Amino acid sequence: MKRVGARRAAILRGLLGVVAAVGVLLVPTAAHATPSPSSIEKQIDEQWNKLESTIEQYNDVHNQLIKNRAQLKKINARLEPLQLEVDLAMSHVGGMAADAYKQGSPGAVKAMIVSGSPTGLTEKLSFLDQIARHQRQAVAGAAELRDKYAKDKAALVTLTDAVAIRDKDLGARKKEIQKKVDDLQKMRIRAYGAAGANDGPLRTGPCPVAYTNDKGGRAAQKACDLIGKPYIFGAEGPGGYDCSGLTKVAWASVGVHLEHFTGDQIHAGRAVSRSDIQPGDLVFYGSPVHHVGIYVGGNTMVHAPHTGDHVRMASIDRSGAITGIRRPG
Repeated sequence: MKRVGARRAAILRGLLGVVAAVGVLLVPTAAHATPSPSSIEKQIDEQWNKLESTIEQYNDVHNQLIKNRAQLKKINARLEPLQLEVDLAMSHVGGMAADAYKQGSPGAVKAMIVSGSPTGLTEKLSFLDQIARHQRQAVAGAAELRDKYAKDKAALVTLTDAVAIRDKDLGARKKEIQKKVDDLQKMRIRAYGAAGANDGPLRTGPCPVAYTNDKGGRAAQKACDLIGKPYIFGAEGPGGYDCSGLTKVAWASVGVHLEHFTGDQIHAGRAVSRSDIQPGDLVFYGSPVHHVGIYVGGNTMVHAPHTGDHVRMASIDRSGAITGIRRPG
């Protein structure tokens, strides 16, 4: 009996051990904390900083392609009439040479009739040489200009073909970019919910903070008028804007042209210090530069932040360290 009791005790101890182990496994683990909106925004900013440089590269390449094709169109428009001018000149001068050969100069005809000597032929050949020189002079100007345009066209065609290849490659990556854009938007929705994905009010106060009637002030006012428009990658309105598209349109409203590319805009106008910043000045971020906003006063800018967001007011310190400040115009 003792042996049976001892065996039962051992079994019981084993079962208690198993129960204890299972109990440990069944104890609910601490739930993972839901990411805070600020942590999600930080992730979005980090991912967007990488993505936006690609978007700006696309803007740059596509703009260059458009310019090259426009320049080719102008060259072709000049080449056709120049070629026609050369052809007509050659035809006209060729006709003059043929008539001269048939009729000769008065001196040559006289020499042939009066003397019948070979000097008539010599004079005729001399006259034809003069005609040939006149022919070369008549077409040289048009032909030289035609050849210059043809050379320029050949060089531009080579460059345009290379740019077109890059543009096509970036266009093929558009789906990949758009997928990343969509993923970022899903992150925002998870953080805020679909109804609150705008990260607070789009206006934080008067915009511009203090209005001035110079070009910068009016450009700032234009940007303020676009608050609420959705961010659309590669867009410069009217339905939506990306960062450099917004600043381009704002300054275009006062007659100042900016390229749709932050890499170009950071060289526009002149550099100003933060202590001298005025409404309308462009504020740049990133290295290399990939984001820009337009200053509206009170340490505030209007910018198109990133996908899923809208044109809005924000502190100029919101997007990280400022790379540079420029004043166009």
